[in-house]
Amino acid sequence: MFPTLIEIFGVKISTYGVLVALGLLTAYFLAIRLAKSEGIPEDKAEWVFVYAAVFGVIGSRIAFLIEHPETIESPLDIIALWKGGVDFFGGLIGGILGVLIAIKRYSLPVWKVADVAAPSLALAHAIGRLGCTAAGCCYGRQVPTVEDTTVGIHFMKDFPFFYVVFPSGAVAPPGTPLYPTQLMEAGGNFIIFLILLFLFKRKKFDGEVFGLYMLLYGAERFVLEFYRGVTPTIQGIGLTWNQIVALLMVVLSVFFLFFLRRAPSPAGER
Repeated sequence: MFPTLIEIFGVKISTYGVLVALGLLTAYFLAIRLAKSEGIPEDKAEWVFVYAAVFGVIGSRIAFLIEHPETIESPLDIIALWKGGVDFFGGLIGGILGVLIAIKRYSLPVWKVADVAAPSLALAHAIGRLGCTAAGCCYGRQVPTVEDTTVGIHFMKDFPFFYVVFPSGAVAPPGTPLYPTQLMEAGGNFIIFLILLFLFKRKKFDGEVFGLYMLLYGAERFVLEFYRGVTPTIQGIGLTWNQIVALLMVVLSVFFLFFLRRAPSPAGER
C-alpha cells in the first residue's frame, strides 16, 4: 500500500524492508528473554538467532526463485530482497536448518530451543506480513463481487468482510479489488503468537509450544491459500504446494505432540 517509507537524497527506503527488520529485531529480544527462562545462556541464544536468520533469509530467497524464475531478469535480481521476493516456507526450512546447526555446535536442548523459537517466529512473521501489505506482494485473488476500485481498504458484507485496492507501483495488480491475504495472515499470526506466549509458561513438556505452532500455522496457511492469488494450484489435485507443506506441518505437529508428551523427561525438570 505504501511501498516506499521515505526517500532521502534520492535513496528510497522500502516499508517492506523496515518492517521485516523490525520483525527480526522484535523476535530477537523476545527469543533472548524466553531463552533465559529455559536456562539457555544468552550468548548461545544469540548465535542460534543469527544462524536462524541467515539461513532463513537464504532459504526464503531460494524457494521464491524456484517458484518464480520469471522474476530473474539480471544477476542482481537473485539477491533483490528489497523487492519483496521471499517465500515463508523456504525461510522456515532454512531457519530450522540453521537452528539445528547451532544446536549441534553449542550442545543445546533441541525442544527447549524449538519452544523459544515458535512464539518469536510467529511475532516476526506477523510484523513481516504488514511489510507484504505495504509492498503489495503475497496478494490475494480478485474479489468478484465488488466494484469500488478506489485505492485503500474497503468493507464488504461477505467473508473476510473487507478487501484492498493497491495503487500503481505496488507488486499487486493496481486498481483491482483483492482479498486482503497479507492482513489476514498478519492478524492470524499475531493471534497464534499470543496463544503460544500464554502456553509457554504453562507447557507440560518441552516441544509442546513448537508442536502447537506447527498445528495452528499449518491450519491457518492451508485455509488462507484458497484466497491467495500468487501461487498456482497443482494440476489434478487443486491444491498449491504451500497447502501440501501446510498439511505436512499439521501431520508432523500431531506426531510431535503425541510422542513428546510421552517422553521420560518432563519440562518441569530443569
